[in-house]
Amino acid sequence: MSDRTRGLFITGTNTEIGKTYVTALIARNLVRTGHRVGVYKPTASGCRNVDGQLIADDAIAIWEAAGRPGSLEEVCPQCFRAPLAPHLAAAAEGKKLDEDLLVSGIETWHARSDVILVEGAGGLMSPLGHELYVATLAQQFGFPLIVVVPNALGMINQTLQTVMAAECFGDFKSGDNLSVAGVVINTPLPVSDNDSESADISRGSNRQELSRHCGPPILAEVGWQSENFDADVDWFALAR
Repeated sequence: MSDRTRGLFITGTNTEIGKTYVTALIARNLVRTGHRVGVYKPTASGCRNVDGQLIADDAIAIWEAAGRPGSLEEVCPQCFRAPLAPHLAAAAEGKKLDEDLLVSGIETWHARSDVILVEGAGGLMSPLGHELYVATLAQQFGFPLIVVVPNALGMINQTLQTVMAAECFGDFKSGDNLSVAGVVINTPLPVSDNDSESADISRGSNRQELSRHCGPPILAEVGWQSENFDADVDWFALAR
């Protein structure tokens, strides 16, 4: 599929670390540079019920950032209410996650996009079924990975584990390795202005330390609620 339209697959070291925020920033950057951007979130859980319809706030955020292409249902065709892994959230509603639709749902974006941004659910090895992982989808789409990591204590270990998982997943599943285009460091919480014991002093050294140990490049960093990356990145050139 990636032979028809280039794209990026945005994953992270965990949930609630800013994947949606970073995906939206990338989408806005691509739109500003004149590209038609498709956005796809194969499934979402923890959705809100609005007038009888389940709404994924993450899907709305990346859809609006891309200029509202297509419909919201095409952005995220499978929404579930319970804040669980999607296949478990579906089961809680007496439903079953449509594994074929997870992959085929991207088809609508190929003809009308110059580049497609796919946002995964949870981390790279988050399960979507008995033998299905977020990494499985990334492998089938064939897009390079953008790994979003939080600027917080423990992020070096988490990042390296995610990169290692990407490198070995292809061999583990008898296919091509997942390609990591680079890492984006996000600040998911405001920086403390005091010197209390609760302040995370690792934030000042995390980027430098990560750059010493991580093979893929650190592409950029995003400050708390910042509307821009701290570096100019050619996201379209990174897409494949």
